[in-house]
Amino acid sequence: MSPDNTARISRTDVPHMKWWGWGIDGVSFSYADMPNFAPFIKRQVGLDLETRVAQPAPSFDELDVPTSRIPDDLTNFLIDVVGADNVVSTAHERVLHGSGKSIRDLMYVRAGDFARLPDVVVYPASESEVAALVALAVARDFVIIPFGGGSNIAGSLEPELAEERTVVSLDMGRLNRVLDINAEAGLARVEAGVRGPDLEAQLKAAGWTLGHFPDSFSHSTLGGWVATRSSGMQSDRYGDIADMTKGLRVARPDGILDLRPLPSTSTGPSLKEMILGSEGRLGVITEVTVQVHRVPEAREIRAYLFRTWAHGVAAMREITQSGLPVTLTRVSDARETSFSFATSKASGGVAALVKKGLMRYLKARGWDLDAIALSFIGFEGSAQQIAAIQKAVRRVVKKHEGISIGTGPGVLYDQKKFDTPYIRDFLLDRGGAADVSDTAAPWELLTTMHERVYAAAHGVFDQLGVRGWIMCHLSHSYRSGACLYFTFAFVEEGPPQIENYDVVKNAVQQAFVDVGGTLSHHHAVGVEHAPWLEDVLSPSGYRVVAGLLESADPGRNLNPGKIVTVE
Repeated sequence: MSPDNTARISRTDVPHMKWWGWGIDGVSFSYADMPNFAPFIKRQVGLDLETRVAQPAPSFDELDVPTSRIPDDLTNFLIDVVGADNVVSTAHERVLHGSGKSIRDLMYVRAGDFARLPDVVVYPASESEVAALVALAVARDFVIIPFGGGSNIAGSLEPELAEERTVVSLDMGRLNRVLDINAEAGLARVEAGVRGPDLEAQLKAAGWTLGHFPDSFSHSTLGGWVATRSSGMQSDRYGDIADMTKGLRVARPDGILDLRPLPSTSTGPSLKEMILGSEGRLGVITEVTVQVHRVPEAREIRAYLFRTWAHGVAAMREITQSGLPVTLTRVSDARETSFSFATSKASGGVAALVKKGLMRYLKARGWDLDAIALSFIGFEGSAQQIAAIQKAVRRVVKKHEGISIGTGPGVLYDQKKFDTPYIRDFLLDRGGAADVSDTAAPWELLTTMHERVYAAAHGVFDQLGVRGWIMCHLSHSYRSGACLYFTFAFVEEGPPQIENYDVVKNAVQQAFVDVGGTLSHHHAVGVEHAPWLEDVLSPSGYRVVAGLLESADPGRNLNPGKIVTVE
């Protein structure tokens, strides 16, 4: 495939999420066709959706947005690099680019609490423009914060509160093209600002796929995935973004850092590994060479039920360690399974009878229906390949007291897999605070991790005197362990308080560290997780990271204050 020479999209064509919540205006969560959802929410967290009135969408016109601090001469310098149309200091653009989409971000922005915003948003159209802006940042001593899709939930996008220098948000949305595909090596050279759907559409047109589908897929970018060490739903087959990334180009003050896409290399410490997860601290990622794959002939997700979550976890471990080439291994604990059932659409006729018959059958077999664990396993390849893999998986599932319930639930999972963040906004509109935290640990620690996190969350719910809920699923399986993904929520009498959210979030994160897991599997460090970084890296390791960042950016011009808190 030859390089793409099509015209750049204009600044006004770069898509953005709504300033006060997830996704685009006009799209939201509705439970109109989910008869069990409202009763479930009332029973578990005490939120009566029939009587609790949703707060209307906030009005931007009522916000008191701080004035930009950018001096006129710097505005002129930026215009010289990217053109006047691509330098924007409006209040709306600055609020849009001032934070990510964590629950804390949304609480602050909805309340109009803007402690520090970018002073200007710049939209470069080429790598040379990005490089010029990075060099200018050092020469003129201002701060650059790279901005992809704005989906980050770890505080990686917010300026430091005490920053007195001009802060420039560098929106990479115009760098959105697949430049070249090397069919022989299966490598695609791609600009860093491309969003997930646009990337897959361009690759699919040539018969390829990256296979990376994080929850944020619809709104996040390739450069953002690399900068935060993202993982996708199909990582069991395709790997994490760290596995997919083969080459990189990064704009730094002294020029372009160019890592060629080699299959393997022994050239000292890995610069690629340093840039992965660096959150803009080492430079601005402009281009990524990724491993791509031919679009599979067929794709299927099957649903399974296990007697308990422990049975499901054991099955996922055996499937992974046996080397079966599945694309997805996911199993929800009993609480998340009950939530999934509550979000099921209304069914009648044959479907309702089948569901009732299945529950009677399981109960007759001695299953505790309140302990059931719902699982999804994905398959790709030719029809013959899928059939052979499914046959092997069935043996493992049966060994661990599981049963297949077909592809119907898998189809629904595929349809709503990117919708979960809308539920968080739905609850926030009604006074509920909901968020996620993820960790990874060896297989032998997963049960302990599950128990300790639950105990920590319930302990602080009691301490705060709130009705709370926590649930979990296992995903992203590896030979040595897996990711546990926790979702928690609580409701207060009035609007949810950030201080109370912090108590719950901190308890969950501390449990991760205490048990021996990582503080985040795929949501980055930012400022949200930075307080625990030294615990998981060791003091010596922390000093190595801090020293690297200080050496690479002595003037603290590149997204300062993220990852490490003291340099």
